[in-house]
Order: sequence, then C-alpha cells, then structure tokens
Amino acid sequence: MPGKLSHKLTTCKLLIDNEWQEARAQQFTDVTNPSTGEVIAKVPHCQADDVNRAVQAAQQAFPDWSQTPVVDRARVMFKFKSLLESHGEELARTVSREHGKTLAESRASVNRGIEVVEFACGIPSLMTGESIDNLARSVDCETVRHPLGVCAGITPFNFPAMVPLWMYPIAITCGNTFVLKPSEHVPLSSLLVCELLIQAGLPAGVFNLVHGSKGCVDALLTHPLVKAVSFVGSTTVARYIYTTAAAAGKRVQAAGGAKNHLIIMPDANIEQTVEALKASAFGCAGERCMAGSLAVPVGQAAEQLLSKLIDSASNMKVGRTDIDGSPDMGPLITHEHLERVKKLIGQGEQEGAQLALDGRQKRVAEAPHGFFLGPTIFDQAKPGMSIVEEEIFGPVLTVVRVNTLQEAIALGANSQYGNGASIFTESGQAARLFKHSFNAGMIGINIGVPAPLAWFPFTGWNNSFFGDLHIQGKEAILFYTQQKMTMTRWFGAAKAESAPFNDPVWKSRV
Repeated sequence: MPGKLSHKLTTCKLLIDNEWQEARAQQFTDVTNPSTGEVIAKVPHCQADDVNRAVQAAQQAFPDWSQTPVVDRARVMFKFKSLLESHGEELARTVSREHGKTLAESRASVNRGIEVVEFACGIPSLMTGESIDNLARSVDCETVRHPLGVCAGITPFNFPAMVPLWMYPIAITCGNTFVLKPSEHVPLSSLLVCELLIQAGLPAGVFNLVHGSKGCVDALLTHPLVKAVSFVGSTTVARYIYTTAAAAGKRVQAAGGAKNHLIIMPDANIEQTVEALKASAFGCAGERCMAGSLAVPVGQAAEQLLSKLIDSASNMKVGRTDIDGSPDMGPLITHEHLERVKKLIGQGEQEGAQLALDGRQKRVAEAPHGFFLGPTIFDQAKPGMSIVEEEIFGPVLTVVRVNTLQEAIALGANSQYGNGASIFTESGQAARLFKHSFNAGMIGINIGVPAPLAWFPFTGWNNSFFGDLHIQGKEAILFYTQQKMTMTRWFGAAKAESAPFNDPVWKSRV
C-alpha cells in the first residue's frame, strides 16, 4: 500500500477518486530523514493538470456527499477516529522519521489531531440553524447551513499529521469535498492517513491528495472550482495565499508566523517557569508557530531565571528520533533550514546580543549527518534586533529585560505578529492586566504554549493571520459552510384584514 510505512525509498503518489495515481510531473523533491540526512522518499511537483484531476474528482463527488445526511457523514468520522487510534503509533513513528520530532512529541501531535476528529463527530449538533415563527404576522423565518463545495488545504512541514487534521475532518463532515497539499518535506504521514480514510468508508473523490510546491499551490489558489482555502505556514506565504485566493473570489483562512512573548514576573514560580520556557522554546526544536521564542523577564525576575534556565537547557539531550530512545530534542527539518537558523544566530551576535548558550556546535556521534542544533539562548537583546523582531523557527530563545509589566506589554504592542503570549505570575491583578492588554490572540497564564484544544479557534492576530474566520472550533464550521435564509408565508383562511400583505410595508415586499 502506498500509505504503508516502509523503510524503502518511496515515490509518493496522488490519491484521486480513492485510487493511487502517478503524477504527471517532471520535477521531484527529496524527502530526508532529518536525524540521518538519508533520502527516504521522492515527492512529485504536481502542476495544473494533476491538480485539475483532483479538483474535478472532488467536484464530481460533492453533490452526493453534500446530500448525505450529516449524521452519516459523522459516522464516517467516528470510524476514522477509531482507525487513527489503532494506527496512532505507526503514524507517530512516521512523523518522527520524516520530520524529526521526538516520539513523545509525535504521539502528542497525533493525539491533538484526533481531538479535532472528535470535534467533527459532534458536528450534527453544531450545524443546526435558527428559526422564528411569526416574525411578522403569518411569516416564519429560518436559517440553515450549507456546504461550500471543493475546499483545499495547504499545510506546513512542522506538524505533518496534526495540522492537516485541523482542516479536512471539519470540512468533510460539514458536507464539503477536499484536496490536501501537504508540505513536500513531509508527505509520508498523509499517505498513511489517506489509507485510513479509505478504510473508514469515505466515498471516492471526497478526499484527494496532491503534492508539490508553488506551481501546485498556485493551481489550487486559482482553480475556479475551489471555493475555500485553508493554510498554515510562514507569514510571507500566508499573505500571498490570502491575497491570491481572495482575489480569485475564494474564502481564505491563512495562519502565518509568530514571535510569541513569555512574560516572567518577579513573583513567578521559577522552577515551574523554567520547565515551561524550556518546553515552549525548545520543544519540537522550536519549529512551531506557538513556540515561546522571546522571554521578557520583569525586574528582578531576570536574575532569578537566567542562570537556572541556561543550566537546565544546557543539559537537554539532543539526539536521533527515528530510533527508539528518549532525547529531549530532535533535529531541524532540513540542512538548508539548519543553516538559516545558524545564520540568524550569527546575526544576533553581530547586533550585540549576549550569546549565553550556543547550540551551534552540537554533535550527535551516532548521526554525524543529521541536522542537529542545540538549545540556544540570547540575553540582553534589544528591540529592533533581528532576533527580537523576526521569527527564527528554531531552538533559539531571546531574552529582553524590562523593568515593568507595562514595558512588556508595550514591547508586544510593537510586534508585527500576534499569535500567542503567556505570563508567569502569582498575581491575579497582573494576569488580568496582561490578559486584557497584550497584543496577541491566544493568551496563557502560567502556560508555556497557549495553543487551544479542538473546541476553540486558533485565534492569531495581526500578521499571524489573514482572513476572518479562524481554524478549529465553531469558527471552522462557519468557515466551511454558508447560511441560507428562508422566509415563509402561507395563504390560508385568515381574514383579509389581518393578513400581513395588507400592511403597506409588506405590500412592498410581495
């Protein structure tokens, strides 16, 4: 099976109409195991003709699937959830092999994706409309939600299983059909998930898979049959996705990058804060848009925090994640990305920040060709420096010291991003001020990564999100459906003088 986990070199196929098909591609990208640098798969760069085949299959499946009772659509999701759970370990190991997450991180990401499927299973109770009888005399009014048609998902490398699961379970259960374009760096998880969707009984054409890079993306963004596009990735690409797809008349939700601030007050529990900062900044090797990459200790908190944080981070075990073991952190996704992060570290030194912990010399003896970088911490950074303003997307924590909470809030107000921010404190007054004032859409109080569970939306602000309706939660249902309002009046035996059409206002509406 194309989706079966294999240690042989895989040439990724397309899924169209529940059949594995070869791409009509001339260009391919190597997929590497980040722990070893070994090439493990090749991904075709689909162009417009491959994308059109997938979209046409989705369009042909849409009429019947949209008319399938929502309860029956949810039952397919129940089966899919069960299959994900039974194959969860295999899927997690696939994520670790192609991405470099530790196995614990991969398992957690798969479980978070399954939670979205659980949410989708409850969509029958969330698709209900509204109605009022006798809104005017003998006039009733109601709204119902209808699916849009063919929807597309374009997903990043950092969560190969979880982020796609944010999208298509909700879209499909709402009655849409779907075309997924995963990152060309991590296609293997999606191949496996496709097999599970087929086993769950999803009809042919409801879910389709294509591969590639910009040519494939542009074909999806401009295809006239695609009604909505969901995206997660960098801010530069998110802005491009939004402007291109919106100009083509499509609904768009495009989640971008971030520079998430972690505020540490002098009264914070330092031991617990150190553990939270380590997990936030260095978990998943810092390759997540909710990573806490900017620590902002207030007043005396800096002296209490820094020595313990540096000591704890320096003792983190960095190692291979494609074999059994328990490293604290794995490699970065590609050699090119590793070199980019190293370059930004060097730039931070040149700008005058103090490099308190340098991870650039990290070596893993049993994997000399892996893409490893140790935890890195800058201290005494200042606003305006690239390491303060830019998303690094690696295991780099930058510390900016301030004197007051108001200064910390002002620092956030000047950020171009607005995904998440957290405060560590025992003061309810400080937490309340921070919660109401900080310039971000997701707020944590004594929580390192304030990423919402499936029942709440992923509410990035500013250049961290382009669109109106966010990913996950009830907003996702609104995004993947459109309302239809029906106003009804029946003529009966009522006396003419009491009929609403004798009202001059209603006469104008007949």
